[in-house]
Amino acid sequence: MGRRQTPTAPHREGVWSLVTAAEMRALDLQTIQGRIEGRIEGRGIPGEILMESAGRALVAPVLSLRAESARWEQPVLALCGAGNNGGDGFVAVRHLLAEGITAEAVLVGDPDRLPNDAAANWRRLVDLGSPRAACRRVGPDDAGFDWAELFDRTSVVVDALFGTGLQRPIAAGMARLIESLNTARGRGLRVVAVDLPSGIAADTGQVLGAAVLADRTVTISLPKPGLALEPGRSHAGRIEVARVGIDDPDPARAERIELWNALAAARHLPERPRDGHKGRFGHVLVAAGSTGKWGAASLSARAALRAGAGLVTLVLPDVPGLVLPNACAEAMTERVPATATGGFGAAATRRIEELAETRSVLALGPGLGIDPETVGCVRSLVASIDRPLVVDADGLNALVGELARVRRRNAPTILTPHPGEAARLLETGTAELNADRIASARRLASVSGAVVLLKGAGSVVAEPGGRVLVVPTGGPALSSGGTGDVLTGIVAALLAAGLDPFEAAGLAAWWHGAAADGLPQSTLGFGLLASELADALPAAARALRAAVDEGEDGDGSSRRDGLSLRFPGP
Repeated sequence: MGRRQTPTAPHREGVWSLVTAAEMRALDLQTIQGRIEGRIEGRGIPGEILMESAGRALVAPVLSLRAESARWEQPVLALCGAGNNGGDGFVAVRHLLAEGITAEAVLVGDPDRLPNDAAANWRRLVDLGSPRAACRRVGPDDAGFDWAELFDRTSVVVDALFGTGLQRPIAAGMARLIESLNTARGRGLRVVAVDLPSGIAADTGQVLGAAVLADRTVTISLPKPGLALEPGRSHAGRIEVARVGIDDPDPARAERIELWNALAAARHLPERPRDGHKGRFGHVLVAAGSTGKWGAASLSARAALRAGAGLVTLVLPDVPGLVLPNACAEAMTERVPATATGGFGAAATRRIEELAETRSVLALGPGLGIDPETVGCVRSLVASIDRPLVVDADGLNALVGELARVRRRNAPTILTPHPGEAARLLETGTAELNADRIASARRLASVSGAVVLLKGAGSVVAEPGGRVLVVPTGGPALSSGGTGDVLTGIVAALLAAGLDPFEAAGLAAWWHGAAADGLPQSTLGFGLLASELADALPAAARALRAAVDEGEDGDGSSRRDGLSLRFPGP
């Protein structure tokens, strides 16, 4: 975990570190005991001080939600588990009482089994004589406890039940408690979660049996991957990061997980000097399309041009009477031998190789189809082309069982699968793949030797060395045919502009999502045409640069309260 960082390190230049549960435990230990790589360095910050800071950081969000609630005159309730998250809740209640707010801590567990720091803060509540209720456990013996009645006379609940240490699914009485809380939230109760909503897996965002639906989440010290991935992101509501003094990880560690805000994304946008010309901005070769799928080829070419490629050449099977839908007049075209079914024939391989020799990058796959000759063509091109390569859609399907061809390549390669395509490449099921999207993307990057852009809700970019980026932009409006073909064109254009493959894939996914988020259809979640998305790219880039010029941190907010920083997301 190593090098100690300054307080601004986790979001320096707009890059947030996402820390796993194991990393967070190690950083806690390093801060409290002063242990760095096995040596005692004298850091030694008492855990009670960290807990005090965490609990105090909850007060402002609780007061804000209480002021918004129609129940603002009702008490605040902290549901506290028997771990350190519960201790944060105890501290929050003590500070709320000091503010004159009626607040109550409910310990769902045994006070005699609390960790030392949490136990000390429980005793402080006892000594204050504050309102409290202690339930040793929620289960068959407590079946008569009326949570619904308690929630109906509460304005805000602080969810301090479980933190990053939760490993097993929540069941039985605790699951009923969470279900009752979620039901009450639907009737106007507001919920603030501590660190992450109880029941959300810190590393994957998956629901462990049952999970709290929060209006806000105050995550302690650094955000966790589960807050950036679905369904955890949707359970968390608005996310803030409370910087409480816990040491930061080394931002250059090999297997780091990152999230970029607008500042980081804008800094990766290629420069467009005033004396530039089309020859300086790269030439993208797009090999795509087959009978019935010509739109995919047109969309990829259109997006590459909208994303700044100086030139685009679209390679198509030489099918009689071919007319491209929504034809992109600015793209050049080349015809190559076709199969009887209108796909790329085996004889097309040599011509595409010749064309690639004078182009910056090859985008291969959208709408190709699965004709055996086309599959053979794809496999040959992956092995022979020495230019940067983007592979998508049917290009990926042609590589099932053939990833060794990708691994042997010397030039940069980016694979852009959706979960189904990634599952086929890894010979697993889609559900298993989505259960841990970060691990799945890392595995595919490792076995292929390529940068992987795993599409979906919370797209994940992984490189073979283990570095990962989780993308916070994009939403359900992207769930329509052709948007993936647009993404392929953006990735290719950024590679042609000279970006590093990891940065090209990351910026492409960020920009793609931001363009969709900025369109009116994003508020509806449906109705977005892929061609509209491609045409929105320049405006999205302009808005991205403007947001950074106008804001302090490029995270969508200049808000400061001393302890909390806004975390980018939906």
